[in-house]
Amino acid sequence: MIEETGTAISQASRLRKDSTLASRVGASLPFTSEIHNTINRWLVEEAYTLDQQRYEEWLELLTEDIHYIMPVRATTALGTPFTTSPGMAHWDENKYSLSRRVARFLTEHAWTEDPPSRLRHFITNVRVFESDVAGEVVADSAVLLFRSRGDVNEPSLISAHREDVFREVDGQYRLARRVIMVDESVLRTQNLAIFL
Repeated sequence: MIEETGTAISQASRLRKDSTLASRVGASLPFTSEIHNTINRWLVEEAYTLDQQRYEEWLELLTEDIHYIMPVRATTALGTPFTTSPGMAHWDENKYSLSRRVARFLTEHAWTEDPPSRLRHFITNVRVFESDVAGEVVADSAVLLFRSRGDVNEPSLISAHREDVFREVDGQYRLARRVIMVDESVLRTQNLAIFL
């Protein structure tokens, strides 16, 4: 379990604006629950969408007030109440900035993804919790991203914990917040022109 909650990390961001402040409540739901199975399937389908780089479709899975943040991890002494660098993030984005990134992928100027990366998102350890906001649930998951580019560069791996908030919109769940806690303080990938 990370020291800082996703809610606290998101709330400290200037870009959060009006995005959700939902926090988990109680123990994780049983794996047999309908909500758990729905969210687990959502995450698996999202992984395939990202692997196939169907980013315009991915944007449709997000709420308009999405907050998507990946703080910079810090190596700290035992007992330190934080594991991230305050105010620093690899990504700190809203729906507009995410849509601009996606739009750039569709141009000839996206040199960081030309040729495109070969991606594989592995999603596991999914736990779903009720939240203190009606119509929203919180989900923990572990993600391992394998990324290969070209023929001569070494492939890279990114391992992370994700805390997501899902909101029910018109009978379907949409991603309303994602906090990504990478497991390394120094990332060993060429760039971050991908989504976790």
